[in-house]
Amino acid sequence: MHFKASLLAGIAVVASIAGCYSRSLDQGYRPTPGNQSPGQALTQAEEPGSQPLFGPKANAIRSAKQYLSFSGFSRQGLIQQLTSDAGDGYEIGDATYAVDSLNVDWNSQAVRSAKQYLSFSGFSCDGLIEQLSSEAGDKYTLSQATYGAQQAGACG
Repeated sequence: MHFKASLLAGIAVVASIAGCYSRSLDQGYRPTPGNQSPGQALTQAEEPGSQPLFGPKANAIRSAKQYLSFSGFSRQGLIQQLTSDAGDGYEIGDATYAVDSLNVDWNSQAVRSAKQYLSFSGFSCDGLIEQLSSEAGDKYTLSQATYGAQQAGACG
């Protein structure tokens, strides 16, 4: 897990820098109204007719989407990445809101993570399930981890 944590920390820095430069090109974000602090992003919530979302929740959603764009994550793993000091440092409530507001197929994420592990190292079926489901690993549910390992071809 230390390898993935280090890799993700490095990627997080690059993603954050890239995100700063691409904000002006992203049509989903507009300048904030005068009553918001400068630099605070505004994004429309996903459902039509909903109120615009400001500040940390909007930023946490954007960060979660960035992480999901380059790596597989479990729900718990993504919340941890968003809240950790080595990650983004969001408050737990903002990170949980962000992750739960996205329409994520966690089984597909488990397959993606399993394939990523198998691309750089060999794993037994049980070993990969353990890596994907453990608290020190990716924190998928046992069901998601088993599905991911099986679909990635680690299990006979």
